[in-house]
Amino acid sequence: MLNAAAADRNKEPILAVLKSRVTSDRHLMALEISSGTGQHVVHFAKAFPNITWQPSEFEAQSISSIEAYRQYHRLQNVKPPIYLDVSQSWENWGGFEVESCDLVVNINMMHISPLACTMGLFNAVGKILKRQGLLLTYGPYAFKGSITPQSNVDFDQSLRYRNPEWGLRDVSFLKKLGQENGLRLEEIVDMPANNQCLLFLKDSVV
Repeated sequence: MLNAAAADRNKEPILAVLKSRVTSDRHLMALEISSGTGQHVVHFAKAFPNITWQPSEFEAQSISSIEAYRQYHRLQNVKPPIYLDVSQSWENWGGFEVESCDLVVNINMMHISPLACTMGLFNAVGKILKRQGLLLTYGPYAFKGSITPQSNVDFDQSLRYRNPEWGLRDVSFLKKLGQENGLRLEEIVDMPANNQCLLFLKDSVV
């Protein structure tokens, strides 16, 4: 069971955003893309027993950690983690049907992955999310070409030094990408440590 300090810090603030937007009175299906250690999905699953959670990951070590958390907490509403390469077409996403998910959650992925992963995320979610379904993304972002505060500027530069394909994504670009895939950016929620939650609602069938 791997432990990420950032996940421990942000899991409760993100859960608070989910509680403000997601119903707890009927069964829902949720996909977490890039689940990391597994800390988030078990935390969310405890708070939302009405939701069946499907964690997913690209890294084998993370998949093992997610499964260890799942076994330890014995949560019946968390499915075994699946391998998912978000840069691939949605048809290769482990058998998800069109409009099969009520909620998709993606935490701290876009800035530490190639742009193809962000493109793949929005393209696929536009297909698999139900009408009026919710996509929640979390992380640090740029706004209209500007990054603030200086700590986020430094972070962005360090990411691009490590990998030129990484870096903070601009919300204006993500908004346009969402629109192209039937997803409307409905709300931006300021979060601790200079992060934001972006809430996209699926308005139309793509």
